Amino acid sequence: MSIDGDTVEPAAAASELRHLIDEATGHLLQTAAGLSDQQAREPSLLPGWSRGHVLTHIARNADSLRNLLVWARTGIVTPQYADEGERDRGIAAGAGRSAPDLVSDLQGSAAALAAEADRLQPGDWAAEVRGLRGPAHPAWFTLGRRLTEVEIHHVDLNAGYGPADWPALFAVTALERIARDFADGETPAARLLSPDAALELQIGPPEAAPAVEVIGPARAMLAWLIGRSDGAGLTTAPAGQLPALPPW
Repeated sequence: MSIDGDTVEPAAAASELRHLIDEATGHLLQTAAGLSDQQAREPSLLPGWSRGHVLTHIARNADSLRNLLVWARTGIVTPQYADEGERDRGIAAGAGRSAPDLVSDLQGSAAALAAEADRLQPGDWAAEVRGLRGPAHPAWFTLGRRLTEVEIHHVDLNAGYGPADWPALFAVTALERIARDFADGETPAARLLSPDAALELQIGPPEAAPAVEVIGPARAMLAWLIGRSDGAGLTTAPAGQLPALPPW
């Protein structure tokens, strides 16, 4: 099972994603609330970023995605960010704050995003919007992007939450979507098999015959694809090294 607005009515997909986002945000806030000021300044798993950088990024991401929901609701083009520099400046400006300030910002920005989502009518979720990068997408997919940000960056905090803690529905949905990001000539052709989720996917050039099968749980597969794991828990057939992936 996964969440796909192509097979599920957009408003229904948005409703399911809202539920998952609420749960993910609650878990993230619990983790963040346990950090001291010193821990907030310590390195995260992202090179060059402290935990404060990660938490600030998640907060500003909520603000930016709220812009896209305003766009969907009003029909008035409301960019996610004015430019790439706005995103980076916001993260840099907030990263050094105290742990309570970081948590307050995280909570407030998430609540504002949820409040804007409450204002959308069922038909608004099919409206087309466009983020700072990538192709245009329907408004409901904005919530999928938010869930991905919260779940993956929670792991990046390096504060006790790991890929094994991801909800199964998130892991399956994200794995199906992110595998499509690797359907290019830079990625070796491989078949991905996750028996726990009954998934069979392919990465690499779509026309190329897979040279290897990568087998393992959906959570472990997703963590490997996005560079949050070295592939622990995965095996290959024929036996050997995992394919070398380009950065996600």
